Amino acid sequence: MRSLALRLYYRLPAPARSIAATLEGYYLRWWRYGPMSERLMHEAIEREHWTPGQWRAWQGERLGLILERAATRVPYYREQWAARRRNGDRASWELLENWPVLHKETLRQHPRAFVADDCSPRRMFHLRTSGTTGTPLELWRSHEAVRGVYGIGLARTRGWHGVGLRDRRAMLGGQLVVPVRQRRPPFWVWNAGLKQLYMSSYHLAPDLVPYYLDALARYGVVYLVGYASSLYALAQGALREGRHDLKMAVALSSSERLYTEQRDTIAAAFQCPVRETYGMAENVTMATECPSGRLHLWPEIGIVEVVDEGRPVPLGGFGEFQCTGLMNPDMPLIRYHLADCGRLDPGVEPCACGRTLPMVMNIEGRTTDLLLTRDGRPVFWVNPVLYGLPVRQAQFVQETLGRIVVRYVPGAGFSGDSARAIIKRLRDRLGEIDVVLEQVAEVPRGAGQKLRSVICNVSTEERAAVRGLQPTAP
Repeated sequence: MRSLALRLYYRLPAPARSIAATLEGYYLRWWRYGPMSERLMHEAIEREHWTPGQWRAWQGERLGLILERAATRVPYYREQWAARRRNGDRASWELLENWPVLHKETLRQHPRAFVADDCSPRRMFHLRTSGTTGTPLELWRSHEAVRGVYGIGLARTRGWHGVGLRDRRAMLGGQLVVPVRQRRPPFWVWNAGLKQLYMSSYHLAPDLVPYYLDALARYGVVYLVGYASSLYALAQGALREGRHDLKMAVALSSSERLYTEQRDTIAAAFQCPVRETYGMAENVTMATECPSGRLHLWPEIGIVEVVDEGRPVPLGGFGEFQCTGLMNPDMPLIRYHLADCGRLDPGVEPCACGRTLPMVMNIEGRTTDLLLTRDGRPVFWVNPVLYGLPVRQAQFVQETLGRIVVRYVPGAGFSGDSARAIIKRLRDRLGEIDVVLEQVAEVPRGAGQKLRSVICNVSTEERAAVRGLQPTAP
């Protein structure tokens, strides 16, 4: 059904595509914002100067509600605690440390079991995502949870940099706006519902970037949002073309690690600060970079534990993140193990911005490689290739510019049609390439048992031979 809808969408003229995007935008706006949004934003701003004691009290109270609801109303957790009681375990579920770690595979296998039994998933916001780990997920959020998160976001992503809902933004994202084979603009749609110029990250070839730059000027875009690699490619094109008319208020980088070279290039091209954001679809933790260049956590979103082989590390120590979400009591995720790792700031030196929000020193989990097309376009977001398919895990390994191996763990119902869909979707994004499907029992993991969903082994010689290809930051 989704494939048919996309084929019909691609046949629409450009104005009709923008109408379709606008209708979707108004739907999303209704879910994300409402009469309470301004109040939620101002409350979030007030909390930015709380003391650590105030945050501990707030999180403790919220955590108590989350744990009680999970233990009594959420099928997965309720059955888990009942089994422990039958085995003579008398540990209290009121203490977070007594809860087991939740791994992504468990959530993937039993998504509905994490929705509270007094909620109807049909009335909740349904999200399918595979993130950067190659593991498809289904998530549900209440209306209150969605608006709560976006209310905080108004303060700490837009508000910190002087932009708001009325300001036009361009988003360089991973949705296919037009077929990848298309070489004529537009490679974007205008979403009036969100005041968003949604631009395909799949068409950022050097010879096509000038069209993107013209569109930014034509639509009066005020700020940019997107993958670090996509913003970087766009900025390289702007500098190459000598465009000095595209001054932005801010460029917000997401989903990938932002390297110094990328930051400097984007800042030079668009004459604006470049700020990093951190988050995930599961909404168990979030962070944004303030005007002073420090990455601040949003304590309302979740509690972050840093562990090494399951044991807590001292504050400032390096380890993996496991997080307990506080904003979505209708689908609570407790001690959820993320693929990311890093360090929390001990807080010895306060931030120059004056905010007392806790800080992250560094995050090392988002180092997914980029795939490359034959004409030099870097492609980051290929996980939509898996959407709706019975695949437990997958890894995309690019051996040459013309060959990709897909290692996959099939789920129930995987068929020849599923295999053909993977091949077609990859070619839709990367052009005519050889796609080799390799069924495996488990996707191999790298250093530190990290699962990399994308690996690019294209040789230096092949990279150099691609016309106009600019190297990304190491």
